[in-house]
Amino acid sequence: MIAAWRKWRSGYMGRLVVESFKAQGKYYAVAILAMVAVAAATAGAAFMMEYTVDAMTSPESRRWARVIALGIIGLFLVKAIASYTQSVFLARAGNRIVATQQAKVYRKLLRQGVSYFSGNESSNILMRTTNGAQAARGLIDVLATGFVRDTLTLVGLIAVMFYQQPLLSGVVFIVGPIAIYGVRYLLKGVRNIMQAEFKSMIEIIRVLQETSAGISVIKVFSLEDRMMARMDDAVKKVEKRANDIVRLQSIAGPIMELLAGAAIAGVLVVSTLGIGGSEPPTAGQLMSFITALLMAYEPAKRVSRMRVQIEALMVGVGLLFSLLDQDITLKESPNARDLVKGDGDINMNDVTFSYNGGVPVIDNINLAFEAKKTTALVGQSGGGKSTIFGLIMRFYDPDTGTIEIDGQNIQHASFASLRSRISFVGQETFLFATSVIENIRFAAPDATKEEIVAAAKAAHAHEFISDLPEGYDTQVGENGAFLSGGQKQRIAIARALLRKADILLLDEATSALDSESENLVKDALDTLTRDVTVIVIAHRLSTVLGADKIVVVKDGAVVEQGVATELLEKDGAFRALYDQQFSRTNKQKSASEDAAE
Repeated sequence: MIAAWRKWRSGYMGRLVVESFKAQGKYYAVAILAMVAVAAATAGAAFMMEYTVDAMTSPESRRWARVIALGIIGLFLVKAIASYTQSVFLARAGNRIVATQQAKVYRKLLRQGVSYFSGNESSNILMRTTNGAQAARGLIDVLATGFVRDTLTLVGLIAVMFYQQPLLSGVVFIVGPIAIYGVRYLLKGVRNIMQAEFKSMIEIIRVLQETSAGISVIKVFSLEDRMMARMDDAVKKVEKRANDIVRLQSIAGPIMELLAGAAIAGVLVVSTLGIGGSEPPTAGQLMSFITALLMAYEPAKRVSRMRVQIEALMVGVGLLFSLLDQDITLKESPNARDLVKGDGDINMNDVTFSYNGGVPVIDNINLAFEAKKTTALVGQSGGGKSTIFGLIMRFYDPDTGTIEIDGQNIQHASFASLRSRISFVGQETFLFATSVIENIRFAAPDATKEEIVAAAKAAHAHEFISDLPEGYDTQVGENGAFLSGGQKQRIAIARALLRKADILLLDEATSALDSESENLVKDALDTLTRDVTVIVIAHRLSTVLGADKIVVVKDGAVVEQGVATELLEKDGAFRALYDQQFSRTNKQKSASEDAAE
């Protein structure tokens, strides 16, 4: 018994029930008391039918008619108030469960490392969070109403039936095991159907997300028919599974109706033939019994369908808890300390890193980024430059080796203190679906309007922001959909500048800008990053020729480093990149000039 309790307590249902009732105990206590009152009032109404019928048919009982009428009114008043109370408090507790579970999942997601989101589709996460929380709420509601209100109502009505007519009640309950067996048969296919339906729902969300994000590609390559076919397939699968679930849930009702009809027919035969040798029941007793029998039909039907509902909801609850139970991919050290403020020196010592234990992307790198100087990382795509940024920001931990800032191992530093030292602008600019000013302010929540405007001016964004319909209060849309690529990039640069961190990471930060805007922003960055440790990833070598140090990264290793003039004098990797890039540029320029002539 104890082992069974512990097993249930550690399972998804047990955890959900214990957590929910512990957190929302006062709401559930009131709701359960109200359910008890509903059950008692329902059974009392059936019991009162004996006296009601006797008062109408027996002259001796008519003098009690007013008292009986008041009693009936009182019972239904109690039931009405209790039903309202039950619904309100159960809804409050259920809404709190949804909010709590969604907040828990989101907190868990925020604690996950970047690698978690690389390995899990957003549609899967979204489905688990939204549907899982709703399933958790639905499961608690089913358990509360099924095990408390419906079960107590059924017990009360059965008690009335046995009190009035024990023999007839025995006839009714001959069919009970048949109903139980029928419902158990239905449960076999419910869980498999629900799991398949969740997969189809995830596909619908995935198609919608891909359509929203890739509408330009869809239009250019005329993929409308292909996307529609994917959506039609997913929708049809969801529709089929939904119909299957409805079919299984609906079977319980007709089974109960058939059995109820058989029970009533049996009661009629037994009562009229006087089987059992007992005295014929009075009209009031028979009416009370039949009323209790008929009133027991609905709660009995709900109880019989409860197992089917629980099986269906447990799929969503399982997906929710499996997400909550996943290990954190990147944990803060238990003894994490704040980084001591320094000049901003960064050192990578014998660092090797691979994604998911595969081929090393960074292979035994030793690299120093000097404080308050600009270091450029160059090389062919896929060489590991962006991975170096991810390691410095501690999106990932190296397989071997250490990364130090001002001589302090960042794995021993708190996330907050580490990231407060770093500002970042990537080649894939991300903006939140809020106003321009709020997007810039995210870098420094306490910044004043004047400081935000100053950062925007430094990033050469103030002019176009001022021309927007509502200026700095203009909504940018989902991921800056209402802005051009260059405008988004300059807002992102303004956000990075506002942070005023002593380490600035720029990953192709000017890639979306035209030549004029790029030169303006470059001049601003040169001025504003004079006392900051800057690391730049650039594919256009012309933008980094003035860097204090250039590092050539190839296949995860440093193959060359130094200032531009030194590297150009060597017949090495940087010179090869330079000749390749500038010879291509000169050819394009010559072709343009020839075309102009």
